Amino acid sequence: MDSLVDKVAVVTGSGRGIGRSIAEALLHAGAKVVISDINEELTRQTASELNGSGGRVLGVPCNVTNTESIETLLATVSKSWERIDILVNNAGITRDSLFMRMSEDQWQAVIDTNLTSAFKVTKPILKLMSKQRYGRIVNIASTTGIHGNFGQANYASAKAGLIGLTKTIALEYASRGITCNAVAPGFIDTQMTRALGEEIINKFVERIPMGRMGLPDDIAAAVVFFAGQAAYVTGQVLEVNGGLYT
Repeated sequence: MDSLVDKVAVVTGSGRGIGRSIAEALLHAGAKVVISDINEELTRQTASELNGSGGRVLGVPCNVTNTESIETLLATVSKSWERIDILVNNAGITRDSLFMRMSEDQWQAVIDTNLTSAFKVTKPILKLMSKQRYGRIVNIASTTGIHGNFGQANYASAKAGLIGLTKTIALEYASRGITCNAVAPGFIDTQMTRALGEEIINKFVERIPMGRMGLPDDIAAAVVFFAGQAAYVTGQVLEVNGGLYT
């Protein structure tokens, strides 16, 4: 079991929602946390709100699809804290449409943001972790990437790809003290899901054995487990879905 005290964690897409909850949980576990979101104002605001912890929060805006923006993020973190111990690839978008109606732009935007970004962000950070001989990478996948979902061919494909990336990095870097795991959220209570409307939400909840939507904190707890307690666990995908498997 690893202590997270003073470990440096980068959480992408952490301005709000699941990402913010992950950042807060890591912070409460003792880590120093980098808040990073494409929305600059949201990044600064969230970092400011969480920074009552004595300078252990850094806000750095980042477009995870842009290589230069990623380089700026890493340079800023390195200048402030000199190392990165934990990476949580959480940034993601949806552009839902039935497969035959899905445009190439809808497809590519989701692949770029939800999958290719993880490749772009993880690669330089893995170099740092390899030198340290220590690292914890947690990718936020989805049950959709395992089971599929109507109207989400792009999202399901991206998350399935992220799971494949997770398992491959786990194999390649285990000998260097680096673990790589994925958390696959089910139906989670966020701004995005609330936008679906009460009727659709109720239909989803009826299918969940635990009888409720998950909370962002439920996902955050799984991330903290992989980042701290799960030193001998790598290449795994943990579904956090209240028992909803189909």
